[in-house]
Amino acid sequence: MRIVKAVITAASRKQRSLPLQTLTDSDGTDKSLLAILAEETFRAGIEEVCVVVCPGDEDAYASAAGAYANRLTFVQQKEPLGYGHAVYCAQDFCEGQPFLHLVGDHLYVSGAEAGCAQQLVELAGAQGCAVSAVQASHESLLPLYGCVGGRRVRNAPGLYEVDTILEKPTPTDAEQWLVVSGLRAGHYLCFFGMHVLTPTVMGILERCVAEARGERSVTLSEALAELAHRERYLAMETVGRRYDVGVRYGLLTAQLALALNGLDREVVLSRILELLARRELARETA
Repeated sequence: MRIVKAVITAASRKQRSLPLQTLTDSDGTDKSLLAILAEETFRAGIEEVCVVVCPGDEDAYASAAGAYANRLTFVQQKEPLGYGHAVYCAQDFCEGQPFLHLVGDHLYVSGAEAGCAQQLVELAGAQGCAVSAVQASHESLLPLYGCVGGRRVRNAPGLYEVDTILEKPTPTDAEQWLVVSGLRAGHYLCFFGMHVLTPTVMGILERCVAEARGERSVTLSEALAELAHRERYLAMETVGRRYDVGVRYGLLTAQLALALNGLDREVVLSRILELLARRELARETA
């Protein structure tokens, strides 16, 4: 399976400004989050990228994309009908092909030579099926993410056959339906904010959108839950970490992650230590 298209959703009314925020990337240059995400997709071999935005946001996003603007296609989500609907808005762009999907309010920092998206695209291409990146997360984070349950793939560390998906489950529901052998107690496989999806997903979303009739939000999780019962669907623990910039101190945490993974790591570490030392000294002399 060859994946050459990507869809970045950035139309959330509450978080639409996040991809426009400027961060210092690990190479020491200042870039918008959108530009960093675009680089992530292109390094994975993607040739065409669609960004789903609110009506009227195209110019701001094109400006934030900088040198990548002419490589992006912007599609409007005209009504706020949910995350799943936002993905569905890119149906014509995808043209019935498998596609990489990233959310616009997450930053991804790889712990390997290959980027997180590249790891995912290569695995999905080799396996010939949909694959969602996941990260083992403490149950305190369950209100923030969709979660998967399944069984480990034999002789394939960090790879799972998905059989259950719940959107932002309670700890009780997670304990009942989402326990995966081998994970630490109180930890579950939460979505990473990155997927390779097959055309089947767009067909499922089309039906979900039609059934919702604009009266409720359409989630991506409900489509993925159906996908798990219709065709082979895997989850992969990516070698890397995701950082949700939409949560409290999210941008700060993301910036620190980039800095500590980049060229200026030693400088940043020394400044952090200096700051902590000054705070401790002030406390002792108070």
